[in-house]
Amino acid sequence: MDRKEQIIELIAQGFRNVKSLANHFGVSLMTVYRDVRELEKEGRIVRKHGELLLREEAGDIVEEGLLSCAYCTKPIEKRLEFTYRLKRGRMVKACCAHCGLLLYKGIKLEDMESCMTWDFINCRPLSCFSAWYVVGSSAVPCCSPSTIAFTSKEDAEKFSKGFGGVVMDFERAIEAVEQLMKRGTPVKMGL
Repeated sequence: MDRKEQIIELIAQGFRNVKSLANHFGVSLMTVYRDVRELEKEGRIVRKHGELLLREEAGDIVEEGLLSCAYCTKPIEKRLEFTYRLKRGRMVKACCAHCGLLLYKGIKLEDMESCMTWDFINCRPLSCFSAWYVVGSSAVPCCSPSTIAFTSKEDAEKFSKGFGGVVMDFERAIEAVEQLMKRGTPVKMGL
């Protein structure tokens, strides 16, 4: 069992801070901080005033916007959120479709249970795999190149007529965003 899995078990047993975990493992505080940050990004634990809590224990104390993107670390806005649900209750969250698509190849397919995002127009949840994406529009609600998800191809096409960009399915959108990033397209973050 790797150290992150052991940390989850130890938190459940009452090890509630980084110092106690570092002492238990005989490692530096920075080593444990790195593991804790990864577990936070995965949505498995929450830090509240220095105390470590399992996500399910935290319940309502996790306030909107406190989670950060697993790709760019920007705070996550619910209406643009892109979430991979993995086995054992783990989640990987991104701030937008742009970052969510870039994370895809780094997640093992056998660990993935589902992927969800939100329709840009009606804010309803939809499967990332069946969504239509407008890549490269002049509307940049989060990261750049802009990548915006829609439930229907027709809505995506209407949006693209007004704001530019190319309508693509999941696989083509991943390829397009990766290529645009490799060519040096800057990532603009509206904070």
